[in-house]
Amino acid sequence: MTVTPCRSKWKGTMTDRERFNRQMHYQSVDRCFNMEFGYWDENFHEWDLFVDNGITNNGQADQFFNFDRIGNVGGCVWIHPGFETKVLEDREDRQLIVDSSGLIKEVLKDGGDTIPHYVGATIKTPDDWRREKEIRFNRAHPARKIDVAALKRAHPPTRDYPLGVGCGSMIGRIRDMLTFEGVAFAIYDYPDMLEDMVETACLLVEDYLDQVLGEIDFDYASGWEDICFNHGPIVSLDFFTQVVVPRYKRIGAKLHAHGIDVWYTDCDGDVRPLMPGFLEAGINCLFPYEVNSCCHPVELLEEYGKDLRIMGGVDKMELGKGREAIKVYLETLVPIVERGGYIPFCDHRCPPNVLPSDYLYYLDLKEKMFGMI
Repeated sequence: MTVTPCRSKWKGTMTDRERFNRQMHYQSVDRCFNMEFGYWDENFHEWDLFVDNGITNNGQADQFFNFDRIGNVGGCVWIHPGFETKVLEDREDRQLIVDSSGLIKEVLKDGGDTIPHYVGATIKTPDDWRREKEIRFNRAHPARKIDVAALKRAHPPTRDYPLGVGCGSMIGRIRDMLTFEGVAFAIYDYPDMLEDMVETACLLVEDYLDQVLGEIDFDYASGWEDICFNHGPIVSLDFFTQVVVPRYKRIGAKLHAHGIDVWYTDCDGDVRPLMPGFLEAGINCLFPYEVNSCCHPVELLEEYGKDLRIMGGVDKMELGKGREAIKVYLETLVPIVERGGYIPFCDHRCPPNVLPSDYLYYLDLKEKMFGMI
């Protein structure tokens, strides 16, 4: 589908790639990098702005709003093949299903964008893990082989946009597979099993990185964890420090050996207890940095200085309160945008309670405050 932008691209004298790299390294830029993280699925059905223009997904929305381009590539670094997804039971407006991670969960039949109710998991014990590891975590599976030549054609060295290399998840996907409760029990009941899961995750990422690093000139690295909630991490700090952080360090060593020194992880919730471990291992950027479960981005950037970067941090709750609240909040971000190492955008997918007219106001104001050269 050809998307006709509804806005002009912010003016600039640098390429998107130059701007991103300089901004993430606290260097002077022509103007702020302009991006957003995306939108709830409901927005594409409820916002007239999207419906009337045939915008049905986040990729199209990025083109529609003419954001700066940012790319990311990843490999098959977790479960493959996945479990067969099937319906176990129909329950009025809900279904009980098994998903590709082997989780048994209750979901809305209408596909509403809510957190499922998890009932159980396929993998619970070391015997379960040994069985499924052999089937679904084979490092030699053909799907884990990367077509490097195709990647080079898709992202040539002459590109004008930043490109990231995906570094998977050391514990977040395991939490997905075992459930929140399952991980909590496994730390104490089956620590050897859980550490072997983390080691397996690390090896799969290392295998992928060994194929692509040195072949493509990446600008940053990315990861995903989601192991925190509004009262901190869901895993013990001892486990995180002794088991997870050493695997991060191995990945970080590979990245640094190829000149990649910006590495973000997507971890919602209050990440503050994990910050020392993140930074020690080389994870020096937070994305999309959730405000309400943690703190205002100014606080963390003042605490950690130029050792830390943040992408995101525009409070979605303030976006839903109307134009005055939007203006007041964006004004609090001026010092850290000017300082560098910070790219402002909604601190997760923008929810549908934000009025489309207010969202356009937000984009206009963001351009006026951070995009004028």
